[in-house]
Amino acid sequence: MSRSDAPAGTILETERLRLRRLEPSDLEALHALYSDPEIRRYFPEGVLTRAQTKEELDWFVAGDPDHPALGLWATVLKPGGEFIGRCGLLPGIVEGRPEVEVAYLIDKRHWRRGYGAEAAAALVRYGFDTLGLTRIIAFVDPANAASAATARKAGLALEREIALEGMRTAIYTIERRRDADETDSSS
Repeated sequence: MSRSDAPAGTILETERLRLRRLEPSDLEALHALYSDPEIRRYFPEGVLTRAQTKEELDWFVAGDPDHPALGLWATVLKPGGEFIGRCGLLPGIVEGRPEVEVAYLIDKRHWRRGYGAEAAAALVRYGFDTLGLTRIIAFVDPANAASAATARKAGLALEREIALEGMRTAIYTIERRRDADETDSSS
């Protein structure tokens, strides 16, 4: 399916997934993810109430006025459109430096099928090729081996651990490679 044939609100597509803008109608599916203790195990804030989920959803539906090309997006299966998670690219400041984080959260009913890695890899390509980003990071709880594996499958490598919001957090990174035509031609 070409980009022009994609349903309205589509950000990007992979072989099996479509990432589209979140909509108010996604509240129940998103809350199911955010209220599950197993899915939210490695999130510092833990599970979210329906009201907290709605607040976050409203923020992502409105978009970040300072970074309109970034956000969290509904992750749905193609075909059929079943909501299986939310993934995206988020702006932030880490140790005084502006960063863009690749974020992925997949419903546990769909774990171990490669959807997180597929979405994360597509988001990295989208960030570099479409948005012109030069560096992308992922925050991973050091105890979350599955998330670390997803980051590595998307091409990110462990850079270091830091204290973030009072917790140890591993930062995985990837930087855009310079094309041959961008290299110094004087050599």
